[in-house]
Amino acid sequence: MENNSYPDLKVERNGNTLTLTLSRPDSANALSPDLVEALLAEITTATDIQLCVIKAEGRNFCAGFDLSDIDGLSDGDLLLRFTRIETLLQAVHHAPFPVIALAQGHVIGAGADLFAACWQRIAAPNAKFRFPGWQFELALGTRRLTRLVGTENARDLLIDTKTILADEALQIGLATQVAESALWDDMLEVVEQRSSSLPLNALHSMMALTAVDTRVEDMAAVVATAGVPGLKQRILDYKERLKRR
Repeated sequence: MENNSYPDLKVERNGNTLTLTLSRPDSANALSPDLVEALLAEITTATDIQLCVIKAEGRNFCAGFDLSDIDGLSDGDLLLRFTRIETLLQAVHHAPFPVIALAQGHVIGAGADLFAACWQRIAAPNAKFRFPGWQFELALGTRRLTRLVGTENARDLLIDTKTILADEALQIGLATQVAESALWDDMLEVVEQRSSSLPLNALHSMMALTAVDTRVEDMAAVVATAGVPGLKQRILDYKERLKRR
């Protein structure tokens, strides 16, 4: 077993399986720039694995973007952050190996997009999902979500910014399974056996050929929406609306 770690990400290599654990539980594992870059580095340099598991410490999987320092950011700073997160989501979605997400608690915004970008998506019964990006006019993950859940379900999630529970996420296809966390290790053993049933090169080629590639269009949509002047103010306005609810 090989282990590595970053301040906000725990990395474990066990045979042909790479496990990445978000480790910012006090911030609900919100995606800080450092955490995004750590995840991206691990996903893009893991060339000889057959399975990647993404999970999180604490009560919540991921509360989305870390905007705790937004007061000191410009529109340009935010645009860079969103394009880097889209780069991460694309790397996960188009990884040459299966990527499995294990999610509990709040799965919000970019955290929900990270979950949706994975091949298999296992939710704890207490998981809650929400996609608020269009409240501040951001197109992050929209096309990937639509392919998973269908046009009408995607529009319901995005227009209403509704929160859905694990059972509904399973029903519409956002989650592939719902299971208590005590069962996750046994479930992963099954996935590990499946992913090792093909030779490494065959697995990587198969994953590439079975993925719909809209990376150029998806990045263009993020840039087109996040690049509209006033992004910071739109986010601040959204946060203020949340306080008044």
